[in-house]
Amino acid sequence: MRTVLIGPPGAGKGTQAHRLADYFDVRLISTGDMFRRNVRAETPLGLKAKSYMEAGELVPDDIVTEMLVQELDRYPNGFVLDGFPRTIPQAQALETALAERRRPLGAVLKFAIPDEVTVARLAGRRTCTHCERTFNVELKPTKVPGVCDNCGGELMQRDDDREEIVRHRLDVYHRDTEPLQKYYWERGLLREVDAVGEVEEITRRAIAAVKDIRT
Repeated sequence: MRTVLIGPPGAGKGTQAHRLADYFDVRLISTGDMFRRNVRAETPLGLKAKSYMEAGELVPDDIVTEMLVQELDRYPNGFVLDGFPRTIPQAQALETALAERRRPLGAVLKFAIPDEVTVARLAGRRTCTHCERTFNVELKPTKVPGVCDNCGGELMQRDDDREEIVRHRLDVYHRDTEPLQKYYWERGLLREVDAVGEVEEITRRAIAAVKDIRT
C-alpha cells in the first residue's frame, strides 16, 4: 500500500495517518515529524527548514524532496505519506522518485473540512513533546490534562497552531495545495473522505476508500 494524504491543516490527517498505517501494517511517513526531527537535531536541512515552518510558510521543494527521498529508501514495503506533496512540483518529484523505484502510488486521500472547523480544531490542539501524538483540549482531551496518553510526555501548543498562523496556513493551502486535487484526479488516484465526525467513523470512511485499490 502506497497512499498519500492531503487536505487542509486541522483535517485530522495526522490522526488518520497513524490509524491507516496501523490497519494496513505499513510505515507512516509524516513530513511534519520529519521536519521537526531534523530541526531538533540541527541538521543542515533542518536549519534551512526551520525559518519557513515557524512562519507557516511552505518549506522549499528541494529541501522537502531531499528529506523525503531519504525516508522512502528506508521503507520500500509500503507507506502512508502525510504532509507531502503540497504543490504540483512536489507531486511531480514524488512521482519521479517512485517511478525510479518501480513503486507507484495506489491512492491519494483528500480529507475535506470547512475552514472554520479547521480553525476551531487547531485552537485546541496540543502536541506531545516526546512522541508527537496530537490531542485536543475540547475534542480529544487526555486523561490527565497536559500529559500525553500514549507516552506520558508533556503536551504543548505549537507556535504554528496560533489562530493567526492557522489562517495564514489555510490561505497558503488554498493557493498552493488545492491544485493537487485536479492533478491526482486526472491520474485516477484521488479519493475524497469527509473529515467531519467521530474519529472512528472517519477512519472507516478512509479504509473503505482505499481497501479495493491497495498496491
